[in-house]
Amino acid sequence: MSSYHPLPRPQRKDAVRNRAALIQAAREVFALRGFEASMDDIADHARLGVGTAYRHFPNKYVLADAVFDDVVSAFVAGARESLTEPDAWDALVRLIERVLEAQTDNRAIREIVLGRRQDSPEQHRAMIAAFADPFARARAAGDVRADADVSDLSAIVIMLCTVAEANGGRSPYVWRRYLPMLLQGLRPGGAPMPAPPMASNQPSAMLSA
Repeated sequence: MSSYHPLPRPQRKDAVRNRAALIQAAREVFALRGFEASMDDIADHARLGVGTAYRHFPNKYVLADAVFDDVVSAFVAGARESLTEPDAWDALVRLIERVLEAQTDNRAIREIVLGRRQDSPEQHRAMIAAFADPFARARAAGDVRADADVSDLSAIVIMLCTVAEANGGRSPYVWRRYLPMLLQGLRPGGAPMPAPPMASNQPSAMLSA
């Protein structure tokens, strides 16, 4: 019996071009409208028919994965790289600023951080979990108070994303005003924390309830 298997046919150039156009359009539309955007919105932005969009992606969530899996992976990789920076506190602050910068102009990233993309909660968990090692390193270096918990950092990020959303885009960088105030509360010294930390999954759970 022959073991010959025909090679898969290469994609046509227009199919490759259309797929790339849809991914770029999704990146722009999701950034502006978040995950409430529809496949029709994305197809219109790409100047393609919605039937073409569905031939490449069965739904908008698969298309969102094609856009944001790489974004989340890059952030997680950046968090790992921050462990090699000489100053643990500065590295942690830059990591926080990086995610807050990203959510400033990209509503979809903000919704991922806030845990509002219910079809893909692993993206939210991956971004929040990425803070764990940099936070632990800063605390071990004595830069973070001993009674602080990584869930405090998650809550700070989520609070500032919420402020950005509540502000309605009028002052997109308003989080820069409040971040130093909140970070100061993580520094050593001062009175003990008056309440225990939230459970590790609680910051996102309280937003998605």
